[in-house]
Amino acid sequence: MKIYESNNIRNICLMGHGGSGKTSLAEVMVFHSGAINRIGKVADGNTVSDYLQEEIQRRISISTSLVPVESNGVKINVLDTPGYADFIGEVISSMRVAETGVLVICGASGLEVQAEMIWDMMEEKKLPRIIYVNKMDRENAASEKILEELKQAYPQTHFVQMQIPVGKEENFKGIIDILQSQIPPEYSDEAEILKDTLLETVVEADDDILMKYLDGEQITDAELKTVLQKALAQNIIVPVLFGSAEKNIGVQELTQFVVDYVPAPAPIEDKAALVFKTLADPYLGKMSFFRVYGGSFSSETLVYNSTREADEKMGQIFFLRGKNQENTAKVFAGDIAVIAKLQEAKTGNTFCGKDQMVKLDGIKFPLPCLPVSIKPKSKGDEDKLGTALNRLMDEDPTISVQKNTETKQTILSGRGETQLDIVSEKLLRKFGVAVEMDVPRVPYRETIKKTVKVEGKHKKQSGGHGQYGHVWIKIEPNPGKDFEFKEEIFGGSVPRNYFPAVEKGLREAMNEGFLAGYPMTNVKFTLYDGSYHSVDSSEMAFKLAAILAFRKGAEQAGAVLLEPVAEVEVRVPEAFMGDVIGDLNTKRGKVLGMEPDGKEQVIKAHLPQAELMRYAIDLRSITQGRGTFTFRFYNYEEVPSRLTDALVAKLKSYQAEEKERDKQLKSS
Repeated sequence: MKIYESNNIRNICLMGHGGSGKTSLAEVMVFHSGAINRIGKVADGNTVSDYLQEEIQRRISISTSLVPVESNGVKINVLDTPGYADFIGEVISSMRVAETGVLVICGASGLEVQAEMIWDMMEEKKLPRIIYVNKMDRENAASEKILEELKQAYPQTHFVQMQIPVGKEENFKGIIDILQSQIPPEYSDEAEILKDTLLETVVEADDDILMKYLDGEQITDAELKTVLQKALAQNIIVPVLFGSAEKNIGVQELTQFVVDYVPAPAPIEDKAALVFKTLADPYLGKMSFFRVYGGSFSSETLVYNSTREADEKMGQIFFLRGKNQENTAKVFAGDIAVIAKLQEAKTGNTFCGKDQMVKLDGIKFPLPCLPVSIKPKSKGDEDKLGTALNRLMDEDPTISVQKNTETKQTILSGRGETQLDIVSEKLLRKFGVAVEMDVPRVPYRETIKKTVKVEGKHKKQSGGHGQYGHVWIKIEPNPGKDFEFKEEIFGGSVPRNYFPAVEKGLREAMNEGFLAGYPMTNVKFTLYDGSYHSVDSSEMAFKLAAILAFRKGAEQAGAVLLEPVAEVEVRVPEAFMGDVIGDLNTKRGKVLGMEPDGKEQVIKAHLPQAELMRYAIDLRSITQGRGTFTFRFYNYEEVPSRLTDALVAKLKSYQAEEKERDKQLKSS
C-alpha cells in the first residue's frame, strides 16, 4: 500500500442498523480495488472486516474494522462499524475521525432504529453524509418508499436522488447515474427532472454559480462537480445512492462517488494525531489506531502524548486492512494508521511534537448502564481477571469495572447483554479466564426508627480471672449521620479507659447489622451507665457487653432495611412516554417531572437501585431501542414493610450460600 498525501485521501464511516449490509458493502469495495481476489461472505465467516473470533461465530460486527480501498489514485479509509446498539462506542469513535458518514439502509426494512440514532449523532456533529440504500434486490425494496420515509422523518433535509434503480426486487439489475452523459432514452425524462432538482439545491453552495443559475446560464459539468462537492461538505444536501452489495450492483459507483465528491481531509498546521481506537491483540499486544491531523509521523521516532503528558516511543507504524498488516515508514496528515505496544496511549489521546503541545478534542463515550457481578470460576484467578479487565477497558471505553466494598463484588458494567457476553468470551479466549456473571447484589443498609435504653452485660467465670463488662446504652435515630458515640457517665460507674472498647464494639456490631447482615447507619449511641469489676473487667468484656446491648436494642428500636435510590433521567421519543412512565410506576419509581428536549421527552424519576439493575434491557424493549437513560445515587430510603420479610429471607439465604461456597473454595 503506497503512502498518500491528504488531497488523495478520503475517510468514510459505514454506519447503519445491524443487518443492513455494511460489512458486505466494504467487502465488495475492497474486491473492486484489487486487494482481494474473491468476495467473502459474513455467513461464511471469511470477510476482510469481520475477522475477530466472536464476529465469525455470531455473524455480526462487534468492532470497527479499518479497510483501506485504493481507487483511481485515491485512498479511501473505510471504517466499517457495528450496527448493534451495544457497540455504539465503536460508531462514535469512528465518526470522530471521518470526514463523511455513509448511512447504509436496507431497501426492504427502511429506516430502522439504529440508523435513526446514528442520523441524530451525525446531525449533532454536522457531519456530511451519504445515504446508500442497500439490498435493493430484496422483496418489498423500493426506492420511492425509502425516499418518502426519509423525507417524512427529516423534512428539513434536502435528499437528492443521484441514481435511478433499474428493475425492482429480484429483477433489480443496475443503476443509472443521473450525471452520466449517456442515459437510456426510457430514463431520460426522469433523469432530467432529478438533475434539475439537484441543480436547484446544490447551487446554494457557491455564490458565483448560484448567480449564473439564476440568470439562466448553462452550468458546465465541471462547475456542477465543484458545487456538488461544496454542497456535500456544507451539509446542504444528502445524496442518495442505491445498490446491492450481495449482487455486486452499485458498489463501484458508490466508490467513484466517494472519490469524486467526498471532501478530502483539511490538514492543520501543527503536527498532531488522535488515537481513536484501541484493540487488545493476543499476539501484538495493545494496538492503537490513530488519525493524523497535521504534519507526518514516522516509524521508530519519539512523540509526545499531550493528553497524558508523557513521551511515547513509536515502533513500527503499519496500515491495516482488516487483520492484514503492511508496514510503512511514514504516514501523512489525513491518513489512518496503527501502532502496537505503546505504553501510555489510550483512546482519545493526542500525539504531537513536544515543542508544539497540541491537544485535540477527545471522544465522549456514553456511560455504561447495565451492571453485572463478575468473578473467576477458578480460585486464584482474581489478579489475572483484574489485569484482563483493565486491558478490555482500554479496548472498549463503554465498559467500566468497579469494586463494591460493601457487597465485596466486582461490578462490570456495559451497554447491553450482547456486549457483556462478548466480554466473557474474550476473557476466556484472549486471557484464559473463565468467569461467572450474575445480577449484582444491592448494597442495602439498616437503621432504627425508635429510641430505646438497653442493658448489655457480659459475665463469665471459668476459673481464675473471669470476664465482666456491664453497660447501659441509649440508642436513638440520628438522621444524616452515619455513626455517633457519646458518653454521659457519672460517678465512675464505667471507667474512662473502657469507653474506646464500648465504641469499638458498637462500631463492629453496626457493620454487621441486625436484620440481614448489612451495615447499620444513622444511629446515635450514648453510654450513660454500667458497672465494672476491679479484677474481672477488661476491654474485651466491655466490647462484648456493647455488642450484646446493640443486638437487644436494634430489635427493640424497630430495625428496618434501607435501599439505595437513584435519580434517573430517561430520554425517549414522545410516543413511548406513557409506556415508560407506566413501567417506572411498576418498579416503585417516583416520577418527578417531564420536560421536552428537541424530539425527545426527558423523564426525571427516583428509582430503587434494585429495580435499576436490568432497566437497560427493559427500556430497550419498551422503546424499541430508542430510549436511553442516565442515573446517579440519590439517597437511602426505607424498604416498604410488605417487601421486607421476603427480602431479608432472600438475603440471608444468599449470604449462607456465599459462606458455603467460600468454605468449599478454601478446602479445595
